[in-house]
Amino acid sequence: EENLTTPSNIDTPIVSTISPEMNFKVSAVELNQLSNSVTNIKYQIQKVIVGQDKTIELMMMALLTGGHVLIEGMPGIAKTMMAKLLAKTIDVQFNRIQFTPDLMPTDVVGTSIFNMKISDFVFSRGPIFSNLILIDEINRSPAKTQAALFEVMEELQVSVDGTTHPMEFPFMVLATQNPMEQEGTYKLPEAQLDRFIFRILVDYPNLNEEKKILQRFKEDFTQQSLANVKPVIKSKDLKNFRDIVQRIFIKNELLDYIAQIVVSTRNHPYLFLGASPRASLAIMKSSKALAAIRGREFVTPDDIREATFPVLNHRIILTPEKEMEGITTKDVVQQIIEEIEVPR
Repeated sequence: EENLTTPSNIDTPIVSTISPEMNFKVSAVELNQLSNSVTNIKYQIQKVIVGQDKTIELMMMALLTGGHVLIEGMPGIAKTMMAKLLAKTIDVQFNRIQFTPDLMPTDVVGTSIFNMKISDFVFSRGPIFSNLILIDEINRSPAKTQAALFEVMEELQVSVDGTTHPMEFPFMVLATQNPMEQEGTYKLPEAQLDRFIFRILVDYPNLNEEKKILQRFKEDFTQQSLANVKPVIKSKDLKNFRDIVQRIFIKNELLDYIAQIVVSTRNHPYLFLGASPRASLAIMKSSKALAAIRGREFVTPDDIREATFPVLNHRIILTPEKEMEGITTKDVVQQIIEEIEVPR
């Protein structure tokens, strides 16, 4: 069975120790607290999950930047489980919504119900009113139900009957979908895909990981090990971590580098649709989060290159000719990155 290296203070009580002082210099103490918390969250999740290090890191990057995540992969590779475990490591509310073809928008956001006692309509909140929301098989519901997520994902609020209902901090949507099964599904429109900071492509485990999975659960058929996953941080800690990520330093030359990458997608001969300015902002935010997770107070070109494909892979569309030739979006992104000079 795989041996996990236990980080320090792994199961200690949750204590908020970070000062929320607003300044533009990140201290080593702040970085250590953020980096250690991320390491502890990974450790807690890996009490159950074998492998998937990159997927967990991308989920943490999204959480640290206020983004939403689309997790795509075949059934049975722990997409839903990873989202549930992430919620367990943070002391916040968690809801799961199973999208189905007959799900209505009011089933997600809520509706106004007439209250006989007060002779007036009262808003009954839907399951979207939580902190971490897992939407299973988001492409199973028709466009009108998918569209119910547009406002809440972008504006962090829901408008019903002319009244706005804000979401509580933090708010994050983790949606899953199966890339192979198309019957009875509704493809997400580009406008909605653009609202996810990452599309994470989860692959099958390799042979060694498959063996470790069998070893780990050979005497745990009902997955009792889930009870061993402990909360690591509170919502106020997460708020301070996001402040730290905002203050990570990025040179103007690296901002220009990000702009060049994104603009290159708009006039690339292999692409029918390029990326929007939202993609530029997403690359900048996620590269800052990656630098903070790695314990650095500044962004490097490698951070940007590592964040680029998860940000762009669902925002660009190949021309039909290149798609028929077997070219992938990853090939195009890699080509763009190699062609643009890296700042020194």
